Amino acid sequence: MVISRNGLVLGATAVTLSTIAVTSLGIHSRGQALFTKNESKELVDHVWQIIYRQYVDGTFNQVDWNSVRKEYVLDKRYSDKQEAYKSIREMLKLLKDPYTRFMDPEEFKNMQVDTSGELTGVGIQISLDDETKRLIVIAPIEDTPAFKAGIQSKDLIVKINGKSTEGMDVNEAVTLIRGEPGSEVNLTILRDGKEKEFLITRARIEIHPVDYSLRRTPAGTVGYIRLKQFSANASKEMRDAIKDLEKKKVSGYVLDLRNNPGGLLYSSVEIARMWLNEGKIVSTKNRLGAQDQELARGRALTNKPVVVLVDKGSASASEILSGALKDNKRAVLVGTQTFGKGLVQSVRPLEDGSGLAVTIAKYFTPNGRDIHKQGIEPDVKVDMKDEERQKLWLQERDKVGTLADPQFAKAVEILGKEIAGQNSPRAEKIQK
Repeated sequence: MVISRNGLVLGATAVTLSTIAVTSLGIHSRGQALFTKNESKELVDHVWQIIYRQYVDGTFNQVDWNSVRKEYVLDKRYSDKQEAYKSIREMLKLLKDPYTRFMDPEEFKNMQVDTSGELTGVGIQISLDDETKRLIVIAPIEDTPAFKAGIQSKDLIVKINGKSTEGMDVNEAVTLIRGEPGSEVNLTILRDGKEKEFLITRARIEIHPVDYSLRRTPAGTVGYIRLKQFSANASKEMRDAIKDLEKKKVSGYVLDLRNNPGGLLYSSVEIARMWLNEGKIVSTKNRLGAQDQELARGRALTNKPVVVLVDKGSASASEILSGALKDNKRAVLVGTQTFGKGLVQSVRPLEDGSGLAVTIAKYFTPNGRDIHKQGIEPDVKVDMKDEERQKLWLQERDKVGTLADPQFAKAVEILGKEIAGQNSPRAEKIQK
């Protein structure tokens, strides 16, 4: 397995609630023949075979996968595709892995990559919580209806339009939440033990993943880069931002990954290479223990000091980037613990236009840390209460990335020391 543009996604970005999910990756080309004569049975067997060959856990989470084939393929007859779809979902449910999931043709179409960066929906990314099996918000995408309504990372969705989500899978939730621009959806959220309703109007959303600007600070002129999502054009926009800020002679950088739910795996690797001249970026390990890794290539765009801002909404690809910069001692991380999702999925098209997302590997930071369910701890912790975060990001957005933003202010303080250290006579001697 190679980390590439083709068919690899991160488990944390399981579903984007939009007409087109921008966090999925490209699709594997058809690579396996079907195995039986009956078309519906062939489809079930095809899914069984993919899991058998690729699933990350060779024990299939303690499930006798051969017995599963006997029950759902060898001993069962199918009269139509809907029966096959039902059996496939039942099979996959046995794995107890919310990220390995089947999508019928309509659902599969709705999670394809949209290279234009435009989507329709409410703009939240959801999954099933590994432990509670409840629908959980990975993070809202910045500046979308869900974000503006106040939906937060780690919120539990307990009702959709009044319907309980208990026992509901991600696909069903997506179907209920998705809809036409201008229409409304009512989400009942459980947060800190209290339920709250959010009436959200769906919209057409255009996402520009990178915002950047100069900041005049006590540490000097600083380049502030806000990376909202690792979409298809994120690496290009990041490259342009760094090059422009370098021309403006900034002294250092604050890279803001707060509320960034992740996205494309290759995008996180490409962006890491813009900051790192050498070192490991990420490694993945499949069920056989085979390990692949991505390395820096000596093509960093800057060697100036960097401080990275992270929080509980920084997930998957954000954790790969921040973990790479932290473990290589290229940046100081400031903020709060990240979300904690470290799974890689392969997205496969099936014969009839349906699709399958399969967890095929786990990823590890350069120092070999498995962050799944744990997240990455910042070097310097700066807590913000939910009320403070809500006020800053929704009511006082003009203060984000300024000295009135407590986490940014701490980043500037640290950056000032890093810049002073880099400019010291000793540092200059070492560099020479």
